[in-house]
Amino acid sequence: MFIAIALILVFLGTSRKGSAAETASISKDSKGNTAMEEIVVTATRTKKAVEDAPGSVSIITKKDIEKKQAITATDVLDTMSGVSTSPPTGKGMMDSMGGSITLRGIPSGSRSLILIDGLPVNDAYSGGVIWHQVEPTDMEQIEVVKGPFSSLYGGNAMSGVVNIITRMPEKREASIKAGYGSAFDRDTGLRDVLTSYVSVGDKFMNKLSLFASYGYKHTNGYPTDLVLTTSQPTANLSGYSTMPATSASGSKRYLIGDKGATSHSHNNLNVKAAFDASSNNKITFGMMRFIDKWDNGEPDSYLRNASGNQVWSYGTSVKESSFLANSGEASRNLYNLGWETELAETKIKLLLGYLDQNNYWWVTPGNSATINGGGGKYSEAPTETYNADLQFTTPLLKRHLLTYGLSFKTGWTDVTERSLTNWTNKDTTGALSYEAKGRDRTIAIFFQDEISLHEKLTAYVGFREDWWKTFDGYITQPGIAGYPKIYESRSSSSFSPKAALVFKPFEKTTLRASAGQAFRAPGLYDLFRTTTYQSGVTYASNPDLKPEKITSWEAGAEQKLWNGAKIKATYFENYISDMIYSKNTTATLVDKVNAGKAKNHGVELEAEQWFDNWLRLYANLTLTDSRITENLASPSSVGKEMTYVPKVMLNIGGDFEKGPLSFSLTGRYRSKQYATDANTDTASNVYGVYDDFFTADAKAAYQLTPWAKISFAVTNLLDREYYSYSLAPGRCWFTELTLTY
Repeated sequence: MFIAIALILVFLGTSRKGSAAETASISKDSKGNTAMEEIVVTATRTKKAVEDAPGSVSIITKKDIEKKQAITATDVLDTMSGVSTSPPTGKGMMDSMGGSITLRGIPSGSRSLILIDGLPVNDAYSGGVIWHQVEPTDMEQIEVVKGPFSSLYGGNAMSGVVNIITRMPEKREASIKAGYGSAFDRDTGLRDVLTSYVSVGDKFMNKLSLFASYGYKHTNGYPTDLVLTTSQPTANLSGYSTMPATSASGSKRYLIGDKGATSHSHNNLNVKAAFDASSNNKITFGMMRFIDKWDNGEPDSYLRNASGNQVWSYGTSVKESSFLANSGEASRNLYNLGWETELAETKIKLLLGYLDQNNYWWVTPGNSATINGGGGKYSEAPTETYNADLQFTTPLLKRHLLTYGLSFKTGWTDVTERSLTNWTNKDTTGALSYEAKGRDRTIAIFFQDEISLHEKLTAYVGFREDWWKTFDGYITQPGIAGYPKIYESRSSSSFSPKAALVFKPFEKTTLRASAGQAFRAPGLYDLFRTTTYQSGVTYASNPDLKPEKITSWEAGAEQKLWNGAKIKATYFENYISDMIYSKNTTATLVDKVNAGKAKNHGVELEAEQWFDNWLRLYANLTLTDSRITENLASPSSVGKEMTYVPKVMLNIGGDFEKGPLSFSLTGRYRSKQYATDANTDTASNVYGVYDDFFTADAKAAYQLTPWAKISFAVTNLLDREYYSYSLAPGRCWFTELTLTY
């Protein structure tokens, strides 16, 4: 069907006038005044005005980022239509990954493709992303394109693509930032948040641009990992509290302590260079280094005996180790090298990338561990990913703009576990107790034709073919029968077509429709990560897993109203097949299988009003119904809502900027979310559930001098108490001083 549509549109395009290759950067309003248009690259791989893009596109500018109190990019994205954090822990710096996002009700961050300056940063191990890797201050623009985009970008782009574009200087510049904040109630929010940032940049001879920045963040955290048990403390113990019954087990839980406040520190280094050899020949280089360290503070047992002394164990199920949490470190290096040139009328882009995460380890205390020592486990999960992308853009017959090219991606991971004689000292490692490793490789070709059917009607047709292969799969668990296991190489392919129409019947009206298919190849974690626990239960990987697939379509309209007003509406449907699930095959075996199908549909409504460029009001509403339609691994989940997908998301806010003063206020509502595929976690306001909530944030800034600016922000302004698995942070404040040159 997609091929037939493509042939028809190509035929029609040869009989029309106008060039699809021409993209204006300015527009005129009804009074003839010129205004700069927002330009997006991600939607088509070429520069395009947002209102001409063939999909649901949103842009976050540098000014938008500055108006929010943002620790990571997810803090900026969470007020956009169709976007939610998944899961919405709201712990900010205390989340080692910086959270993840869900686009259009398709859960798991690995089903969204994340780019930094056009380079994919989803790792080969799980498809995950460390959102802390980019300093918000270094971001020039974030482009969010919702819907399947495997036709241009390949795997992971099932629900959409997010491209974080970092900034480069146009002249000599330098900046220094320092900030501090904390929770109003230090028991329920981030304690002692300390930030610092410095950057320098310059452009020499209008050809060579250099930029470097360093950022540091630290927080002492707050207790979020509670110690709960279904075993009632013995009669001589006090200090515990009874938690409400859970819908999953129907049994009481007893709150007996916490695992301490998790402290986190982040270090970010960013170095960039760009050289304009000529007007159509440019070379770029970038390097980012991120280090995250986390460690829990002193645990706390609420249990007291008759003498009032602290108690750390009772019965057979509660031990001192129950109160202990892990610690660890993750560092990630991202390198990219780009080259752009033009040959005749063809623009050529080459992008090479290397993602190195060799230092990623964590320590887990063992069952017999105590606060002061005892056995434990040391785990490492290094991974590397290499990317190469060669793109050509050629105008043809004054009616077509062809975008085509080749892509290559390969990655590996090697997960190991070793025993520790002292869990508080990672250097006391013993013999290897587990290892799982493997590699994958993807080679692809892609093609897109942008066709000017009429001066008011543009069509897009494209496809991509990906050839995917896994090899060198290996698992060993010394001392356990049946190991080591060596897996043969396996290959598969995926065809991803897409077609879209953009119709502008009137100057202020844009209509869009598109349909396409996308896929996600299983990560190396799903393919090769098998573990047998002391209980005898084996959680098995599956080297024969097939890629997940999705078929989607959407239709939308955008209407500019009176001066400064705009509304937008989009309807979408997604059909997912071969979803990967964990299946209880026997009492001691849990398998990964392609067991599931799902469908979701929804609508996104957006409205925005500007008042004389100094006040903006906006609101957006997303309604999503995501249901599991088939699941051989868990039949009870059929007909239930998909996990971590709120049915209702509402964002409202306003920005004010006049003279030296600026102010922003945002509010977010999220309806109830489920963590279990059978939707059994129906309890509210208890540890382990995802409550519905409304929360508001505010930030004010004042330009003291042309080179000095101070700001003050309050998050969770209304001090709402709700759980997103753990207790979300209460009301927190933060102040920052910025000096620029």
